[in-house]
Amino acid sequence: MVNEQDSLSETQRLEMLWSSAFGDSYVERNRNAGNVRQPFWQEMITLCKPQRVLEVGCNLGGNLRWIASLLPPEQVYGIDVNLKALEELHSIVPNVNALYSPARELPFRNRWFDLTFTTGVLIHQPDSTLPLVMNELVRCSNRYVLCGEYFAEQLTEIPYRGERGALFKRDYGKLYQELFPELHLRKEFFLGQDEGWDDVTFWLFERS
Repeated sequence: MVNEQDSLSETQRLEMLWSSAFGDSYVERNRNAGNVRQPFWQEMITLCKPQRVLEVGCNLGGNLRWIASLLPPEQVYGIDVNLKALEELHSIVPNVNALYSPARELPFRNRWFDLTFTTGVLIHQPDSTLPLVMNELVRCSNRYVLCGEYFAEQLTEIPYRGERGALFKRDYGKLYQELFPELHLRKEFFLGQDEGWDDVTFWLFERS
């Protein structure tokens, strides 16, 4: 049985991993990942009509640059633990609010945003941290929570560049509904590499 101290140590280990040269390499590999995502975000912003948006795990802005072209950039927020990514995001989209913060403890008040979301971030959370991160996304949202992650019917750990406990597939949509009954599923869909995503399943939830 994993105790609380072991859980915290594992969480801190992974946060340090993503803030280190390992995370810097991820930034480089994903430099062009968001190039064709404009139609996706045009549709999502039209559907949700948010005034203020938060991405948890924003990297260097593959999503936020499109959102900031559709909303006032000062109403667009992103958090990450990798300083290289945040510095580049500041350069790419200067007026976006790019902040350093762990996903498990966001520096925002309750229901500050109309839309909070992750894309490929929950997959990197250990069991000890995942509910905390999901709770923060729900806590900070006034209406919509969007989740885009790798799907599997059962929890499945995937080997990831020689690191243990660093990538998990599971049914994140089902888990959101189990943990937060106030969320109602409004849309579920899958996007592949042709649409600018790496075979990602999306769930869009709305608070009751």
